Order: sequence, then structure tokens, then C-alpha cells
Amino acid sequence: MQTRAPRGFLLLLLFLPLLPPRGASAGSLHGPGLSECFQVNGADYRGHQNRTGPRGAGRPCLFWDQTQQHSYSSASDPQGRWGLGPHNFCRNPDGDVQPWCYVAETEEGIYWRYCDIPTCHMPGYLGCFVDSGAPPALSGPSGTSTKLTVQVCLRFCRMKGYQLAGVEAGYACFCGSESDLDRGRPAPATDCDQICFGHPGQLCGGDGRLGIYEVSVGSCQGNWTAPQGVVYSPDFPDEYGPDRNCSWALSPPGAALELTFRLFELADPRDRLELRDAASGSLLRAFDGARPPPPGPLRLRAAALLLTFRSDARGHAQGFALTYRGLQDAADDPAPQGSAQTPAAPPDWANVSCSPRPGTPEAAMGARVFSTVTAISVLLLLLLSLLRLLRRRSCLLAPGKGPPALGPSRGPGRSWAVWYRRPRGVALPCPPGDPQAEGLATSYRPLSASSQSSLRSLISAL
Repeated sequence: MQTRAPRGFLLLLLFLPLLPPRGASAGSLHGPGLSECFQVNGADYRGHQNRTGPRGAGRPCLFWDQTQQHSYSSASDPQGRWGLGPHNFCRNPDGDVQPWCYVAETEEGIYWRYCDIPTCHMPGYLGCFVDSGAPPALSGPSGTSTKLTVQVCLRFCRMKGYQLAGVEAGYACFCGSESDLDRGRPAPATDCDQICFGHPGQLCGGDGRLGIYEVSVGSCQGNWTAPQGVVYSPDFPDEYGPDRNCSWALSPPGAALELTFRLFELADPRDRLELRDAASGSLLRAFDGARPPPPGPLRLRAAALLLTFRSDARGHAQGFALTYRGLQDAADDPAPQGSAQTPAAPPDWANVSCSPRPGTPEAAMGARVFSTVTAISVLLLLLLSLLRLLRRRSCLLAPGKGPPALGPSRGPGRSWAVWYRRPRGVALPCPPGDPQAEGLATSYRPLSASSQSSLRSLISAL
């Protein structure tokens, strides 16, 4: 993939001091409705911020259809996979640490800048905080790693039994509890600007700055009872690993649930996510690498859900992120335009059907095959009928039993009767005295001597 500029650790430290301050941290995001991003680097951001700072601050972004001189433009994204187009909204087409945009080149040679988007922090990220070290911002155990990623730190703190995990300076991990946040000092979001040593697409705090997360992000099990929330695949924001077998229970207040998949990327059909009614255990829906969920909200008439995810021995992919909310009564809360009402799914053995539903691709293909077979059968029947008719009238090009002769034969046995009418000739083997040959004799003229000799040689070869 092409890049805009070198993004190594030292070069990032060189360029970032040239960027102006970009406002305060977004703070704690306790509800999924407050976030427009569900990936840690904001690659899924499709919002409308078109300046490098929030609320009109910062420099204006250039339109993506006017940046053909750079590596990324609307022409390089014809399918809209990266969200580029005839607009100037911040995007992250190259998997950088956060959304960015091109700007008018400055005297220092800077032609792009990161966008500070308060609403583009994945749920579970609580913000950037000052860590003076005395006392530490998070009071639990800590460690360092040259392969640190956000999930490595989250997993470490989960194993230690803590609620929060903080990453700092690209390689350090700290654990703590919610009480530590009460005395924490928020820092500007731009202070947490250092790339994780173990993942070039993630930020791991800054110098004296902690990026703090809830350890529930990317956990392999959990019990969610809040009115709304977000569930991530195991190991998120890293890719999920092989042979994962995880489950989550959702039981928010209400009589039904609404799920919305914000991300869904599984490696193959053997990596599978199932949604079951927690009370009866019946399968409601199932999705895998070949059958992704439909766009829009899914309404499920179940008060509690059990989500299970399994990956095979080769499973490696980004995974999924889904938001949920409880509904007091699904019947009283009609689905918005474009949502998908989801009846109970049949059991796995019922997925095989001998009668595709009308309008499906399988049904259309079956109709085309049936029409083709029918047409071929009719043509074959017509051809067979024609051949039978011709066999009753004459035996074209059938070898005679006796010596070849020209003209109508009167002797015993069966021989060739050869006649022609200009400009073409015909050879008909007919029995002696056949009235068809007599009729032909009156309307056909005998062959010339040279033609008879050539035809006699041909008949002998037959």
C-alpha cells in the first residue's frame, strides 16, 4: 500500500511538534451512541468533519477529488471502500493511527494533517490522561514490551483482575480501577500520539500520557446488563486468533433486543457467530465469513441473548463490533426505515432446501436451466421426427447391397439410383421398381460420362 510520508517512530516525533494543539480529550465514552468510530484507528469513520480541528477549528481539508497529485484521491477509491469521494471529510484510507486529510501545503512542506475528531474514539476508550508518576495515574501492576499493542495491555490487566488498562509511550502498560479515574487529570487527545511498538496502526499513549481503556474491550466472555452497549470480537482491536471459543450474555432491561453490526470481517465460513435465545437455547441467527449480517438494525424478540463465536485453526481476521440496546416492546417500537426484522432462524439442518424461494438467485438459475433443457428436448424431438420421416421416404447415403449402377436399376436386389438436377446432385438408394425413383427419373437428367466415372469411384470407396 502506498503511504503519504514515512511514518516511523522518529519521523512522527519530528513532524508532530509542527502541528498545533487540537483541543481537549473527548473524555469517557460510556455509550456507543456517542461514538462514530468502532476501530481503534478510526478507519471506519464516515462522519462529516472537514477540518483538522473540531467545531470548525484547525485547517480546512482539501476535497478528495482534487488530490490526484497525492497517493490517495477519489480516483484511487472507485468502489468507495475507504470512504473517499467528491467531499473533503476526514478519512483514514491507509490504516494510519487516526483519520486525516490533505491540506494546502505549508512553508514547512506539510501537506496533510491528522484530524482531531472527539466523536471518533472507539467505545471502551476513556481518553488521554496525565501520568506524572508520583503517584501513578493507574495504581495497579505495570509492565513494558517491545511488542505492545492495545490488546496486549488489555489482556494483561484482565488477567490481573483490574477494570482499566492504560498504554503509555508506545511500550508501557499500566493497570488500575475506576477509583483511579476520580483523581485522574485529563489531557488533550493529541498528547496521546505515540505509535504502539507492536502495531503501526495503533496509538499507545504518549510521553507522560496514558491512553486508558476498559478491559472489557476484546474479552472472550462477559455478561452485559446495561440498557445499551457494544460487544467486540475476542482480542479486538487486534485480529482474533485461531481456535477461539467465546460467549457473551446480553440481558438489558426490556422485552426485546436490537443489534447493529458496526464491523464484521471473519476469515472464512468456518469462523461463525451464533445468536441464541438465552431462555430456550434456540438458534435465532448465524453469521460467518461467507454469510455476513444484513445492513441495518436486527430486531430480535428475545429478552436475553447468548452470543457464541468460534474460529477454526486458521482463523485470523479483524472480527466484529456490534452495538445492542434493549427494547421495552418490539411491537411498540417499530423498526426504522431500512432495518431488518429477523424472525427465528431455522435449525442448521433446515438450511438445505429443495425449493428455492421465488426471487432468489437460486430460483432464477433453476428457471433458466429448466427453460434451456426444455428447448433442447423439443429440438431433439423435432430432429428425430424428421429423421424418421426421411428414413421412410429414402435411405440417404446408405450403401447398396449389389454392385453400383447408374440410373434406375431394374434388376433384383437393392442398388444406387443416381440422378441430378442442375445445379446439385443427389444419390438415393432405393429398392428396384420404387415409384420414387421412377418419379425422379422424369425430373432428373443423367450424369455426364466423366461425372459418372468420378461418382463410381466414390461409391466404390463407400
